[in-house]
Amino acid sequence: MPTPLLQANGRAFAHIAQFHPELTALRRDLHAHPELGYEEVYTAERVTQALRLCGVDEVHTGIGKTGVVGIIHGRGKTSGKMVGLRADMDALPMTEQNDFAWKSAKGGLMHGCGHDGHTAMLVGAARYLAETRNFDGTVALIFQPGEEGYAGAKAMIDDGLFERFPVQAVFAMHNWPHMRPGTIGLNAGAMMAASDRVTIEITGRGGHGAHPYQNVDPVLAAAHIITALQSVVSRNIRAIDSGVVSICALQAGDLAAMSVVPGKATLVGTVRTFNPAVQDLIERRITELCGAVALGFGATASVRYERLYPPTINTTAEALFMMRVAEGLVGSSQLVRDLDPSMGSEDFSFMLQVKPGAYMRIGQGTENGPGSCALHNSRYDFNDAILPLGAAMHASLAEQFMPLSE
Repeated sequence: MPTPLLQANGRAFAHIAQFHPELTALRRDLHAHPELGYEEVYTAERVTQALRLCGVDEVHTGIGKTGVVGIIHGRGKTSGKMVGLRADMDALPMTEQNDFAWKSAKGGLMHGCGHDGHTAMLVGAARYLAETRNFDGTVALIFQPGEEGYAGAKAMIDDGLFERFPVQAVFAMHNWPHMRPGTIGLNAGAMMAASDRVTIEITGRGGHGAHPYQNVDPVLAAAHIITALQSVVSRNIRAIDSGVVSICALQAGDLAAMSVVPGKATLVGTVRTFNPAVQDLIERRITELCGAVALGFGATASVRYERLYPPTINTTAEALFMMRVAEGLVGSSQLVRDLDPSMGSEDFSFMLQVKPGAYMRIGQGTENGPGSCALHNSRYDFNDAILPLGAAMHASLAEQFMPLSE
């Protein structure tokens, strides 16, 4: 005999599956019209139009520049609860190499991370919740701009998101090509790492490449700094902790000037951590090491360390709740309760700093088929087959967080 939770979640999935074609059409339209962070004008308009057609009670626009929040009140009025469901809307500055009919119509822009699908899933949940209202409380549907490096979640919070919509908890999900469709994964702790940017400027003394003894070569110093920085994690961080230091760009000199030693070199990289103490240690060691190595070559080095996104840490009670809801929807065999955290980053972390909540991954990858391409790849596409499941998960979270009394 199915449990009440399984029956309820099953009803949500069956209901949403009826308008799967409409969700697919919306998702593909958004894919064809990608927009960068804080430029999601078309996307926000399509979301606003869709929410009004769905019959939500309120639509609020312009939150965090281009963010949208839809409000749906349940049939029950006694709990006083409000829950937040979040989807990101922005695209990436990439050139798409797909050739299907809904490929990006904008050169140099594409939905390479599936935010078009996330938006469509939350619209699907909005339609179901507005039509059924099987909950006691209020749902805040949060359509967020600028996740890809623009800290759109923080912008919405700074614009009064949670003062205007005082949710007790907030939930989000992200598609994951490395998991099969029909599977859901999360854990009760760290899901994504903090993302920091480090910029190292090395100053030497330029001159002729034929007379290096007259110069102070910043390129040579940069090369040794790059090598030395690989010791920060391996020789300063406990093996049971996690940290990544990657120098990803080096700029120095002129490729047309083969015999000119430049006066400056610049390195740019990223640091990923979960633990604030580890983050502090890495920042300190990078600064100390760069200055010391540069000095050894007669140069100087300045370090600018910017903390961009904090780690995405699920709160335990909300993660366990999300697992129970997911199990009722996909079954225990399709639920991964101890999903490995990723060293990638996610600005939903800002919301989890101020509200309890949880973040999950929803599988979308089929072997050599739809949804199998990795995120941020020029041939990526969201797998439309999972739209009903994602929408049903959003809807089920709302219903089970604020259940109607018998």
